[in-house]
Amino acid sequence: MAKENQPGTEGALERPQLQIALDTFDMPSALKPLNAAISKIDVIECGTVLIIAEGLKAVREIRALYPGKTILADVRIAEAGAVISRACFEAGANWVSVVAGASMTTVGQVVKVAQEFGGEVQIELGEKYDSDQARQWRELGATQVIVHRSRDAEAAGTLTWGENDKARIRELHDMGFKVTVTGGVTAKDLPFFEGVPVGVVISGRGIVKADDPLAAATELRDTIDRVWP
Repeated sequence: MAKENQPGTEGALERPQLQIALDTFDMPSALKPLNAAISKIDVIECGTVLIIAEGLKAVREIRALYPGKTILADVRIAEAGAVISRACFEAGANWVSVVAGASMTTVGQVVKVAQEFGGEVQIELGEKYDSDQARQWRELGATQVIVHRSRDAEAAGTLTWGENDKARIRELHDMGFKVTVTGGVTAKDLPFFEGVPVGVVISGRGIVKADDPLAAATELRDTIDRVWP
C-alpha cells in the first residue's frame, strides 16, 4: 500500500493513495469493477449513492471481502454526527465524511466517535474555502479534507483545475491535513499536481465505468508513481 503523506514534513513528497469511488445503485455493479481493480486500490469508497441505495450493508459486505483495506463511508454528515458516524464505524468503515457546512459541534461529535474506533474524519470542502474554519476543524481533530471539482460543473465543462487549487492543497497540507483530490480525475490530470502534497487521488467513473477496470486503475497507479517518485 502506498505510504501516506506526513503533513508538515519537508523533503520528498509521499505518494498519494489511490481511492476507488463506488457510486453505483446496487452491490453487483459496485463489486464487479472493485474486484477487478482491487490489486491497485488503497482505499475503497462506499459512495453516497451506493449507501443511499444499499444502506450500510455495502460497508459491511465490502469489509468482509477486503478486511485489510481502508474503507470510506462517504455519508457526508451534516448533523446527528455521533449517531451516523457510529453506525458507519460499527459497519466497518475506517473513515467517514462530513460536509463543510456542518456545525463545529457536529464535527466535534464525529471526531470523538472516530477516535473511539481508531478512525478518521474528512471534511468535504465546497467551492468556497475558509482557512479560519479549516483551522478549527483541525483543532477539533479532523485529519482529512477533500478538494474537488463539482461533478455538475465538470459535466457542464465550466470547471477545471487551476493554480488556486494547488495553493489550496498546499495551505491545507501545511495546516496538518491529508488532502484528497477528486472530480473526474484522470491519469492525464495528475502531472498538473507534480510537486503538490496530494494525499489521496479518487477515481470513480474512470475505473468503475471502464471497459477494463484493472487497466484503468493500473494507468492511474503507474502515473502516480511517476509524478510522485
